[in-house]
Amino acid sequence: MSIVSNDLKADWQLNHLLYTEAYQSGRSSFIHNLLPQLALQFSVYQTLEILHKRLGNDVLRRALDPLDTIPSPVKGQPDGEWIKQSNMVGINVRTIGSFWQVVNYALTLPASHDSIHLLPIWEPGIVGSLYGMVSWQINPEFFDVELARYVPALDTVEKQLKVVMNLLHAMGRTVGMDVIPHTDRFSEMVLACPSLFEWVQRDGDKIADQSSLVYKYVEEAIWQYLKYVGAADGSPITFAKDVFFSTDLAILTDDQRLRILFGLPNDYGGRLQRRINLIRHLTAQGLETLPMTMAPPYRGIHIDPTDFVVDDYDQTWYQYAFDEPQPMSRVFGPLARYSFYESKDNNQNWELDFDRPNYPAWAYISQKVYDCQQTYNFDFMRGDMAHVQMRPTGVPEMVGHYYDPLRAIKRYIRGNGIPHFAFFAETFLAPPDVMGYGDELDHLEAIEAESTLGDLQSLVVGSPEFKRQFAAYADYLNTRRFSPNFTVMTADKDDPRFDLFYRTGNLFRYFTALFLTDMPSYIGLGFELRNRHEERGANEEYSKLYVFQIGDDRQTDKVTHGPYQWGQNTDQFRRILRIRTFAEQIWPVIAEKETRWLIAPDERNDNDFIAWTHAEPTGYLFAASYSGVLPDSIPGLELPASAELVFDESGCRVWRTVEPLEE
Repeated sequence: MSIVSNDLKADWQLNHLLYTEAYQSGRSSFIHNLLPQLALQFSVYQTLEILHKRLGNDVLRRALDPLDTIPSPVKGQPDGEWIKQSNMVGINVRTIGSFWQVVNYALTLPASHDSIHLLPIWEPGIVGSLYGMVSWQINPEFFDVELARYVPALDTVEKQLKVVMNLLHAMGRTVGMDVIPHTDRFSEMVLACPSLFEWVQRDGDKIADQSSLVYKYVEEAIWQYLKYVGAADGSPITFAKDVFFSTDLAILTDDQRLRILFGLPNDYGGRLQRRINLIRHLTAQGLETLPMTMAPPYRGIHIDPTDFVVDDYDQTWYQYAFDEPQPMSRVFGPLARYSFYESKDNNQNWELDFDRPNYPAWAYISQKVYDCQQTYNFDFMRGDMAHVQMRPTGVPEMVGHYYDPLRAIKRYIRGNGIPHFAFFAETFLAPPDVMGYGDELDHLEAIEAESTLGDLQSLVVGSPEFKRQFAAYADYLNTRRFSPNFTVMTADKDDPRFDLFYRTGNLFRYFTALFLTDMPSYIGLGFELRNRHEERGANEEYSKLYVFQIGDDRQTDKVTHGPYQWGQNTDQFRRILRIRTFAEQIWPVIAEKETRWLIAPDERNDNDFIAWTHAEPTGYLFAASYSGVLPDSIPGLELPASAELVFDESGCRVWRTVEPLEE
């Protein structure tokens, strides 16, 4: 622990009552000088006492009741346009241990960070990947034992999540969930509903059958297994196979089918063993789901006989490879995508028929996500892999209802009485035909995403490519129906491979993201303290590596031992705290205001800085330097005589002026 960090801890010990009282009384929207790792050490009693004084007894009592619902701050909005000005914070719950700790972390965030994105909340499967969901159940590892001891009624992870959602809404935050159009390769969904996924039959290291009807063989194999071993919940099987696998939920609900196959929801060990046994039964017959792919050509894959692993059960798992790969082509071996379309010619040539949707798959995932939204009151979805566009001809002129599953999910939720539900898309604004077929910008408009992640987090601040992309994003903001995010850091990029991006320009990233009030922004947990990493840090210092849960020490580039380690860059923490504190003072005046550029981002000149004010005069002028150094006199920026410098930190300045600036 650095001396500076010890100074911060000493300051907190001396002055914590002052900082906490300012938050409790409403004079501050967050607790100043509170390091996140100290916030996570708060007892449940401490946190509830703070929130009791901040929110009041009635609101807190309602929030702690999982049967009650605190309304969202954006309830009543006619649509999801609100997310276009949101400053979002991404939180991998695994890095902080439980849903309850999200509340403690939120105490360190100012009101200007008005939105929280929770990385996947579902029960994970192979390698513990958060993005390889194995069921629609909430991840039990996010249960908080201390909370259950203090509030015994909150004795399940589901109840705790609902209470946390209530509290975050009461604290003024919108909250979003990941919507994932794929599952673990052998998830409970895959085994309970084979017709919703693509299957192949393997003979050794060759695909023996890739036809559209392999799922029928899977259903028969599962049915025979079920008849032999009996129902996991002990219920009698008095119906036919077609009834069991019917997608008509009026005949047999999904919950009933899952209990029959795997047992009671809270019997984690029993469910796992039943699933393993069933997987072994299927793979012994060469039956397995087709793995998920990314980027063109999407289709046309084969088994690589040289690339395989043997698991603890002596089963051989082969990796698949593309027949004709392109630069971004990827095969995700542990994952399976829903079969959203029927295939052409019985899948002889790996072609999909986009005019023949697999209707039950669309209905199934839309209903499941809607059920989750209703249960927990989520405000938006982060659409995972929203860049997927599999039509080789690109975005069609006429976009129908079954163009994209994420679009369909958003429409389903909005159409069922949640008009404010918004769509934050995971796309990187890549060139045409790179991440998906056709123009990704057109695709974003076609899927009706209000905002998208973008790729500024993948670029070195001040580099020609950064300037080019930043200028393009500023243009998209005014010419496109979606808003690109000014991304500071994401979970995808808090990884040793990307240290180069964060050795310089961090204050520029944060300042610009916060004060460009008409452009949404995204920052990942931990950025405020992230070490510079001139050399690679320990795996435990990177939040991305907690997306997985790998216990195989052979994978030394990913395996973690113990909890996430917060960075020690308290100099960065102090500087960001200064920006946050200043933002508190002027936020009511500038929030959501449209930017008017004075010196716009532009790849065509050598400007090392940008400057802006607002289209509707607010009396504030902002400037920031890519390099962290601003000259006393900024070329091209003429300050009014009344301009008063009110903020200056590391190449980021704000002036207040009573005179309007000339166009």
